[in-house]
Amino acid sequence: MTEHRFSNRTNAGLGAALLIILTLAAYAPALGGGFVFDDNEYVTDNVPLRTLTGLGRIWFELGATPHQYYPLTFSSFWLEYHLWGSHPLGYHLVNILLHAVNAVLLWRVLRHLRLPGAWMAAAIFAVHPIQVESVAWVAERKNLLSGFFAFAAFLVYLRDTPARSVRPARQNRRTEIAAVALFIAAMLSKTVTCTLPAVLLLLAWWKDRLDRRTVRVVVLLFAASVLTAALTVWMERHHVGAEGEQWALSFVERALIAGRALWFYPSTLLWPRPLAFMYPRWTIDTRSWWQYLFPGGAAAVLLVLWLARQRLGKGPLISTLCYAVLLAPVLGFFDLYFMRYAFVADHFAYLPSVPLIALAVAAGAALVPRTGHVGKLIASSTCAALLFTLAALSARQCRIYHDLRTLWMDTLAKNPECWAAHNNLGIIFANDGNLKNAITHYEAAVRLRPQHAEAHNNLAVALAQQGRTEEAMAHFEQALRLKPNYPEAHNNLGNTLQMQGRLDDAIVHYAEAVRQQPRYADAQDNLGTALLAQGKVGEAMAHIEEALRIWPDFALAHTNLGAAFARQGNVGRAAAELQAALRLNPDDADARRLLERLQHPQNGAPQ
Repeated sequence: MTEHRFSNRTNAGLGAALLIILTLAAYAPALGGGFVFDDNEYVTDNVPLRTLTGLGRIWFELGATPHQYYPLTFSSFWLEYHLWGSHPLGYHLVNILLHAVNAVLLWRVLRHLRLPGAWMAAAIFAVHPIQVESVAWVAERKNLLSGFFAFAAFLVYLRDTPARSVRPARQNRRTEIAAVALFIAAMLSKTVTCTLPAVLLLLAWWKDRLDRRTVRVVVLLFAASVLTAALTVWMERHHVGAEGEQWALSFVERALIAGRALWFYPSTLLWPRPLAFMYPRWTIDTRSWWQYLFPGGAAAVLLVLWLARQRLGKGPLISTLCYAVLLAPVLGFFDLYFMRYAFVADHFAYLPSVPLIALAVAAGAALVPRTGHVGKLIASSTCAALLFTLAALSARQCRIYHDLRTLWMDTLAKNPECWAAHNNLGIIFANDGNLKNAITHYEAAVRLRPQHAEAHNNLAVALAQQGRTEEAMAHFEQALRLKPNYPEAHNNLGNTLQMQGRLDDAIVHYAEAVRQQPRYADAQDNLGTALLAQGKVGEAMAHIEEALRIWPDFALAHTNLGAAFARQGNVGRAAAELQAALRLNPDDADARRLLERLQHPQNGAPQ
């Protein structure tokens, strides 16, 4: 007995080690990647990560973190920020390790469910290229962390089941509490796991363990799920901005989206065709008969599996239902901000892919014993080749997340009509000083998405920098028609008007930007400098000082405040602000020139 247990532990250790090594090998290229898309919002520009009080804001202040209330996810970022700051390597390494641990936990869960081919299913989950988006994209830590807690919760719950009848009731209750706590932790990492109670019910039905204990746990989880799901829906609409004509869809249109999405992910798992960061956003037409084939086909599959459950067993039906349930939050029935770009995304499939992979592997594993010794050798070779191929595809896919330019160029190569990619490439070229290419991409974005206010604003800024002010004004006006509460457009229009010498008009737009977003440091500073140019020193200083309260390391605001103090004749305070500006930005020529004038007044009085 001791030797048998030792052998089992050894095999378990080897299996886990192999899964971890396989995962590290597949995702190693991601270690050289940087931050992409909204990673800066989540990490480098996320102010609450920087202080101890910020950790409290993450947990107790709605809106303190970007997009959603995911306190465990942002707490992990808070901890890492204090370990390695804004260096992306640590964040990527943690993502990869989390995914590797998730694969090991999944293997253990599938073993407890007594599924054939459990290790192979976990290995495919680990290295399939559809998972790259969740691993190589730092912001998708929420997927990995929620998966970790979900798998851990299922493992605690399933391991506890056989021993309940021979243990004290108090010990049983402790394990129930542990499982519920882990499930709730999964939802506090990403609310999409709110469907886990339904998965637990399905598994209990499959294993004929739908007892009082399961019902008790599910009721507790269901209550937590309703609360977290309601909060997420509210945040998506009122904090993230998932509202407007892009989300104005009828129930029938949403059903058509859901039906198509249900088929998209299994087809991608079977054939990982060119995977894109943003897929084309489908055109949904309720008058098109063929679009009804997708939801109709999905319903037909469920009906066939239900009718065949006596002959095939409940396994295929349960797996398919678990897949649909896990995917339900992202099928289009709820408004998600990402769906302004596409109705499907690889990271939506992180957990929903598990039941499909497990079903396919279990079906194959059930056939192998019938094929004899040669068949087993062929099956083993096929599995090894499959894992090698998937790992190689994942390694290649990781490289598109190297940086923003690579990501958006790859997206356009696979989805040429992606207006978001054009707009973001325009920003990259503009930051490089390549206004010609920037304008080309902004114009493409505006052509593909005329209602995209941000693209009009970005195009207007680039045109203004080229001196094409009349064209720029037209696009600023269009941006503000499309989105009247758009402080960035008001601020940028103010800059353009100030360059034209129209100071009064510029101040109107700066003031409107500040009214709409009081914590907009750039607008506060611009309003202050415009008022300073009008000689209104007191009003100007109030706005510039507010800009510095919002952003203490705002070098340009320190320069402008120094100029305001110089106007007042307060040389000491002026010099202190200018020196602060130069510490933050040693290349600030205006601050250096003004400081020299203060230190050597014979060279000219400050203006």
